[in-house]
Amino acid sequence: MYSSSFHPQNPLPTVLVFAASDPVAGAGMQADLLTLAALGCHPATAITALTVQDTVGVASVHPVAAALVDRQARAVLADMPVAAFKIGVLGSVENARVVAAIAADYPHIPLTLDPVLASGRGDKFADDELIAALIAYLFPRATLLTPNSVEAYRLTAADKPEQAVARLLSFGVQHVLLTGGHESGDTVCNRLYSANGLLCEEGWQRLAGEFHGSGCTLASACAAGLAQGQDIVSAARAAQQYTWQSLARAFRPGRGQSIPNRLFHDA
Repeated sequence: MYSSSFHPQNPLPTVLVFAASDPVAGAGMQADLLTLAALGCHPATAITALTVQDTVGVASVHPVAAALVDRQARAVLADMPVAAFKIGVLGSVENARVVAAIAADYPHIPLTLDPVLASGRGDKFADDELIAALIAYLFPRATLLTPNSVEAYRLTAADKPEQAVARLLSFGVQHVLLTGGHESGDTVCNRLYSANGLLCEEGWQRLAGEFHGSGCTLASACAAGLAQGQDIVSAARAAQQYTWQSLARAFRPGRGQSIPNRLFHDA
């Protein structure tokens, strides 16, 4: 179990998010903020990139300078206790190195890494050089990695789930939550692994349609659970339940994918 740090005047555990901004608030930093706030955490941010995108796809990605990412994060860390890190799109190899250095300075803080390699349409967020940097610098720092099967196969050059998970764990990741949304069948099966093997398996009814930001929602919900002191299995299970409920209540404000309703508790 991971212990959280609380400020006496702020009972909400703080989660520091490293992610790119999404103008339509479907994915990225905005998705993280909505999820963490809905689950009772205080989200602090270090923006890693600006994007031009909508619910249809991503037009361009503009990384923030690594020095500025570092200054954003360290300003937060110097000012308030942080109970968890959540990492999404980083935008550059330099940003991966900087975030890894920050994580190394705070090894007691659980770190959830969502290895976002492409948008739902297939627009790339990470090239081979950035993937290599994630594996070398950040995977050894990750308490939890939350890839879908497509990401897991690309990260490992494997073609079977068990093989992909074994390789991810060999990179130094402590736990892997492999999601099955890209696989076939009426049930989406998500599996949580550690070096000791399968920890839990959850099946969820497959929902119709396509969603913008489902992976961000799941990873942020996992980070919220860890920030609140839940063990890894409890955090993963609660995060999946929250994510499925937000997808079941999704709405379609634009021309493309639906957006999870992360505030369904208040609807």
